[in-house]
Amino acid sequence: MALDGITVSNIVCELTDKLLGGRIDKIYQPQKDEIIISVRSIGSNFKLLMSANPSHPRIQLTSVSKDNPMTPPMFCMVLRKHIAGSKITNIYQPDFERVVVLEMDSLNEMGDITTKRLIIEIMGKHSNIILVDENNKILDSIKHISHETSSVREVLPGKEYSSPPSQGKLDPQKLNESEFLQTCSEKNSLKLQHVIYQSYTGISPVIASEICNRAGIDASLHCEELDIDERKKLFMTFDSLMSNVKTAVFAPEIIYENKTGRIVDFSPVEMTQYSGFKKVPFQSISELLECFYSERDNDYHIKQKAHDMRRLVISNIERCVKKKEIQIKTLKDNEGLENWKLKGELLTANIYAIEKGMNTVKLVNYYQEDMPEIEIALNPTKTPSENAQKYYNKYNKAKRTLAALEIQKKQNDEELAYLEGVLIAVDTSTEDADLKDIRDELVEQGFIKRKRGDKKPDKRQKKSTPLHFISTDGFDIYVGKSNIQNDELTIHFAKSNDIWLHTKNIPGSHVIIATNDTAVIPDQTIIEAANLAAYNSKGKNGSNVPVDYCPRKNVKKPGGSKPGLVIYENNKTIYITPDEIMAENMKKA
Repeated sequence: MALDGITVSNIVCELTDKLLGGRIDKIYQPQKDEIIISVRSIGSNFKLLMSANPSHPRIQLTSVSKDNPMTPPMFCMVLRKHIAGSKITNIYQPDFERVVVLEMDSLNEMGDITTKRLIIEIMGKHSNIILVDENNKILDSIKHISHETSSVREVLPGKEYSSPPSQGKLDPQKLNESEFLQTCSEKNSLKLQHVIYQSYTGISPVIASEICNRAGIDASLHCEELDIDERKKLFMTFDSLMSNVKTAVFAPEIIYENKTGRIVDFSPVEMTQYSGFKKVPFQSISELLECFYSERDNDYHIKQKAHDMRRLVISNIERCVKKKEIQIKTLKDNEGLENWKLKGELLTANIYAIEKGMNTVKLVNYYQEDMPEIEIALNPTKTPSENAQKYYNKYNKAKRTLAALEIQKKQNDEELAYLEGVLIAVDTSTEDADLKDIRDELVEQGFIKRKRGDKKPDKRQKKSTPLHFISTDGFDIYVGKSNIQNDELTIHFAKSNDIWLHTKNIPGSHVIIATNDTAVIPDQTIIEAANLAAYNSKGKNGSNVPVDYCPRKNVKKPGGSKPGLVIYENNKTIYITPDEIMAENMKKA
């Protein structure tokens, strides 16, 4: 569910309750489209998150701490200059639109009190955060919109601020029966759900459907199919909902699928249309949005940051695959090297029986028991000795080629397996620290050119750590998130009697069960750990994925091998069909 007018109204009520009269303390811009403002109010510190992300625009209170850039972006600097230390005097939602306005009083250079407005427009890809002065002039915005970008409205420093263009909808806060009935008559041929959300500002399709459900009327019916009493009942239901909104009666909840546990939707009001679904209530709309967006918002930024790295890894994988195809062809082309050696030896042994100018010669192959005759092609312009030498040369060249190819093939296979492991790590990264570790690894392995900044890594940078789960039986299970982390987890962290798991001949994460010297590990813990190994591997979407496991003391790392590459012995194998629900529902430590 997008943030509609009702959700925004719920947010404004909460912000008014907690932030009105508070003073702005610190201002950060952790992402290019995101601002976090620290507000001191009613004896507490609050963090206000504002996002103009096109996929997840919103405003809410947050408890999440985020890494900030070493150098603040320009918009952040402008905010610090104009509103740091100011007092929040008003928070409102104009005309029930998806817009929140924060009015703030502060002292200017002359010591006079001036009013600034911070306007958050929550409108999908057109979302923006705009700072406006007392004369309605734009001081700056997190997104600059020029005339070339939009012929409707410019958003640039120095320009006069104008509200987003109206869609000509009615304000549901001023709902009255005669106007509603007239709207139904004018849009007689439309479905009820469409009539409601297309006619009234801030009403989403889901809320329109909810109004119909509460009235006991099918939302897919057309207006013309309703009699006057049913239309009045629909109005009364709509009016009742809006009365609750105007008096700040909200009931924030997230709706989940019972079977998978996945989020279906969220709402600031009770959703009767989702009967039979699991509903989790929240004390505040900010807590709800924090829960709903945290994973989705993080995934978006991680995917954006991982895009170039993923493309580089795939490019190198394709290079290795092409090289492997060439190596296979070369092997096939040189399959006859022993035959060339045989022909050279037979020609040498029978050199006095061969004359120059012959095209072929049939000689007895005395290397085989039945000594069959073998026909050998000759170059008539060469002497018998030169023809024999030609076959020896072909043999020796093929032998050298295959010897070098064996080394190259091993190196290429190791590199391909390594890169496939890196690709899995990139695809399963959940935080910035994961991607930084992977990038450092690729720099170290020579796949990314080293930059000046790479020589002196920022010690304050958050370090990525392995995933940590607790099995049903209470055992700690650790999952590596990169090849270097796999080495660290297996070679340095795990104890000799811990259990090591990895998908058989399939790139994936190293998994460790910390046994604490327990002699026998329960089968359920082995199954859960094997599922994590399969789920965090290239075989994630397969079935009956083989997972090898053995004591850590049976695992060795060959000298000079690439990160993540190990050899092991005396293992057992379990076959697992990766279970996403089990993997996602396991208790993280």
